[in-house]
Amino acid sequence: MIKIDDIHFTYPNGIEALKGVSLDIQDGEFLAIMGQNGAGKTTLVKHINGLFKPSKGTVVVDDLETTKVSVATLARKVGFVFQNPDHQLFSETVEEEVSFALRNFGYDESTINERVTWALNLLDLTEYRKVSPFMLSGGERKRVALASVLAWNPKIVILDEPTIGQDNQQKERLRQFILQLNRQGKTVIIVTHDIEFVAECKPRVVLMTQGRILAQGEAEKILTNYDLVNQASVVLPQIAQLFTNLIGKGVPAEVIDVYDAAKILLGRLGEPA
Repeated sequence: MIKIDDIHFTYPNGIEALKGVSLDIQDGEFLAIMGQNGAGKTTLVKHINGLFKPSKGTVVVDDLETTKVSVATLARKVGFVFQNPDHQLFSETVEEEVSFALRNFGYDESTINERVTWALNLLDLTEYRKVSPFMLSGGERKRVALASVLAWNPKIVILDEPTIGQDNQQKERLRQFILQLNRQGKTVIIVTHDIEFVAECKPRVVLMTQGRILAQGEAEKILTNYDLVNQASVVLPQIAQLFTNLIGKGVPAEVIDVYDAAKILLGRLGEPA
């Protein structure tokens, strides 16, 4: 369990990024943190792996208070994929990149090779095994960064803007992949502006604005509440916009993804879903 209790954080330039944030994240939960630029989303999740330490309040990850343990200790539990993969990648080949943390954690060569091969296959990167990650596209580099985290099998996976640089096909593969991770019992936390991606994943949603949590709850309830999403400078998903206009026609209001929408509309037309 992750327990964030009344944390405050101020950058050296005096910007107060977090202003009394409290949040409990259960083991095996899937959570999306949303809000406008500068809302404090990335600052918040960097407290979970210990990159940032609160100036006030506490963050506890699996009974470990983050101010009392090293980032290396927390890294065994928390895998973090940065928004910009170039802030994370540094090795000469994809294989070396994915194996780096495993070697650092002391795994034997047989296990390293097995885990690297698994991660590359999982993210469709096998053909780039001997290629420099810096020769790949932005979306491919993002997948290399994700592979390098998943290779050591952390309990908690944090993805900062995971859909940036991904085409629609890759987004759908990423969605299925994240849901699979979550079904396997991993705690998955994404920070994103991609409202349509969140609508199709339907995690618990936390809306942030100006360093505070504005609201949290089921995606269907949060992302169909116009006043809330407007305060967080987030737009309603397109399906939510459509169904909001159809409320007077006898359709439910809390619909946010295309799959549910198709089933409802086909049912109204008497067609099989």
